Amino acid sequence: MPRQTFMSFPSVRVRQAVAALAFAVLLCGCQGSITPGSPASPTGTTTATPTSSSSSPIALPGSATTETAPALYKPADAKGKAQNVPVPVMPDLAKENSKAGLEAFIGYWYAQQNYAAETGDQSMWSQLSAPECQTCKRIEKGISDSHIHGRWSVGGSISIPAIESLWLDGARNQQAKVQVIQEQIDYFNADGTPGRASEAATNSAFGLFATYGSAGWTVTNLGIIN
Repeated sequence: MPRQTFMSFPSVRVRQAVAALAFAVLLCGCQGSITPGSPASPTGTTTATPTSSSSSPIALPGSATTETAPALYKPADAKGKAQNVPVPVMPDLAKENSKAGLEAFIGYWYAQQNYAAETGDQSMWSQLSAPECQTCKRIEKGISDSHIHGRWSVGGSISIPAIESLWLDGARNQQAKVQVIQEQIDYFNADGTPGRASEAATNSAFGLFATYGSAGWTVTNLGIIN
C-alpha cells in the first residue's frame, strides 16, 4: 500500500511500523495523553437479583438475598490471558459528521482495536474498517495470529497523545494525523512458552482516512507518515 505523506508531528519520532496489534476514552483534538475508549460493563458480568414491586427484594424462607458483584478485569500476563476485559462503548459524539465527531470516532476505533488485540474478538472493530483498507486487514491478520491455537499476547496497548484533523467542510471523506504510541508486545503459546518474537514499543504518526455514510464513520485507509 502506498504510504501517505504528511507533515510529521514536531515532537514525534516516526518509526516504520504497521500497528500489527493494538489496545484504548473519548478524544479531543487537544494535546495531552489520551487513552482510547470508554469501558462499559466487563464481559461476563451478571445482572442484579430481580426485585418485586416492593422497595426491597423478597427473600424466600431459608435463602439469603445476595447480589453478584461484577467480575474484575485482569490484564494478560505471562501466566494467562486477559479476563473480563471491559467492552468499549461508542460515544454519541463519535456518531456525528463533524470534526469533533471524527476525532471521537478515531478514539473509539483504537479502543476497539485494543479490545480486539487483548481478547481476539474483532467482531466490532472489523465493522469500523472498510474492505479497501489494506493496513486494517494486516492488523486483523496479526490479531488473529496472536490468538491462534490458544496463543495470547501481553502488552501492546495503544494510546493517542495527539490528533490533528484536516477537516474539509462538506466533504464526505476526511483525514487526520494521529500520534500512536504502542507498548511492547510479548506472545505466549497455550502451554506458556514464547509464542513468537516480541515486538518493541513504537511511537509513530499515522495518516488516517475516514468516510461518513449512512452507518456513520468508517476507516478507509491508514498509513505511516514520513
